[in-house]
Amino acid sequence: MTGKEVLIAGGGIGGLAMALTLHQIGVPCRVYETVEDLRPLGVGINLQPNAVRELLEMGFTRDDLDRIGLPAREWALLGLRGQEAYSEPRGEEAGYNWPQYAVHRGELQMLLYQKVREKLGPDAVVLGARVDGYSQTDGAVTAHVLHSDGRKEDVPGSLLIAADGLHSAVRAQMYPDQPPIQWGGAVMWRGTAKTPPMRTGSSFIGLGTSRHRMVLYPISAPDADGLVTMNWIAEVTYDNSGGWRSGDWNRKVEHSEFVHHFEGWTFDWLDVPALLNSTADVWEYPMIDREPVPSWQDGRVALIGDAAHVMYPTGSNGASQAIIDGRVLGAKMLEAGVTPAALTAYDEELCEKVSALILRNRGAGPFSLLNLIDDRCGGEFDNIDDVVTPEERDEIMAVYKRAAGFAIQTLNEAPPTIPPGARVPEPETA
Repeated sequence: MTGKEVLIAGGGIGGLAMALTLHQIGVPCRVYETVEDLRPLGVGINLQPNAVRELLEMGFTRDDLDRIGLPAREWALLGLRGQEAYSEPRGEEAGYNWPQYAVHRGELQMLLYQKVREKLGPDAVVLGARVDGYSQTDGAVTAHVLHSDGRKEDVPGSLLIAADGLHSAVRAQMYPDQPPIQWGGAVMWRGTAKTPPMRTGSSFIGLGTSRHRMVLYPISAPDADGLVTMNWIAEVTYDNSGGWRSGDWNRKVEHSEFVHHFEGWTFDWLDVPALLNSTADVWEYPMIDREPVPSWQDGRVALIGDAAHVMYPTGSNGASQAIIDGRVLGAKMLEAGVTPAALTAYDEELCEKVSALILRNRGAGPFSLLNLIDDRCGGEFDNIDDVVTPEERDEIMAVYKRAAGFAIQTLNEAPPTIPPGARVPEPETA
């Protein structure tokens, strides 16, 4: 250990993408991950075109992404009776230069992990090692690492990048008086099941009202029987005045605990109760976020991903933003070196903008159209144009895309975040 490495707390999607970015620009780094054995856990997530672009520019291929998911073709919102409220093409079919992908979260993490080990070496990720704090001087930072065997280690580095998620110990040290995790009242039950394809065959479908809905999208191509792996989210909003009712942030649940909320949701194209009951393993999650903080930087330490900006998943861009964070931070190192100045430039570019996105997602993000429909007609309508005009619908979607950084023309015309072949000079030592 030379002390010149950039230390990364957390081996999730953000931390591993950060490591690959640093390797691409010639900066040595090491990742410290709490779990002792990385496995492909989780369910489906969406990667927006801006994040897919960055993955391809890191060296991944379309074939790599096709193995863990499939390109999304449509985004659609449907009313309580399955009637159409809004739909639009997505990814390349919408005019982006890059696709949007629906993937299995755990498979994406494993893809990144394998690439890190391949490019940086088998010791680049230290498993069973939690960064539980830090100290720093003007010239260096020290990560305080607790290993799973009880051993404590102080690891020197040039910078510390905290990608340690919702329960970030680094963020807690930066902001010891931060408010508790914020639960807005929505509870999500999540799982995957085999079903025939729906609509385009690769559609993201939001069904119901702002307080009572289903979200469905496939994360695999059809198998030999013509069935896809359908990722689904069932969501109900409760009174949250008493706070989150469980001590668990995710727990496996029995079907009887939630399927009754969706009785009668049967259409000629989908039997929701049958889909839910056919799912082997179902997990419950509160829809949570954290209040934005004024800065993601403390000297030689910076936050990325959920450590910086855990947000409601209504915009399908939490993982995408974690990838973007690391790429922007790498670009700032190209300009300012492996220095606190690079962290400052990163913080100034993203913190305020993404903090506004946290609050926008708390207001339902692009699903705010369902809020508007709910307010005007309780989710019951025959012709959506009688409830919300086409102009209103288009504006809601356009505003969100601009806020989330994937407006089509802006993204297509933007130069690469990391120019091909760009390298950072040797990290400073003092």
